[in-house]
Amino acid sequence: MPLPKNYSIRAPAAKDHAQYTETLKVLTKVGDISPEQFQDVVYTWEKYSDMYHPRVIVDENDTVVATGMLVVEQKIIHECGKVGHIEDIAVSKSQQGNRLGDFLISLLTAIAKEMGCYKVILDCLPENVGFYEKCGYLPVGIEMGHRFD
Repeated sequence: MPLPKNYSIRAPAAKDHAQYTETLKVLTKVGDISPEQFQDVVYTWEKYSDMYHPRVIVDENDTVVATGMLVVEQKIIHECGKVGHIEDIAVSKSQQGNRLGDFLISLLTAIAKEMGCYKVILDCLPENVGFYEKCGYLPVGIEMGHRFD
């Protein structure tokens, strides 16, 4: 699927701190992240680029309007296969309905395939299942969690 007109996609940069964290607030609690903390995380993503594949969609003003991440996990099972984990799909409220989430899911899925992953998985809230089904994902199993916050 093509990226809608007037948008582009790129890796996040340290300068994206405020816009990136604001966009993620659509998805979940972000907390107070300093520019230095954000820069350290971006550096980690860059350092381990075979594992982390973060992407942002920006508008014509280079404003971050959507985020997404593919994390590639190296396994022992499946003959030392890899599993892709799609994380942190968030689209600014003002940009929802422009198919930016669809594009991100499609792109990150393609990267996972290119990286040799035998499957791609993601977690979502029940109210988002329909969106991910439209992107070709199906409910499989049950997510379990043990939170420390």
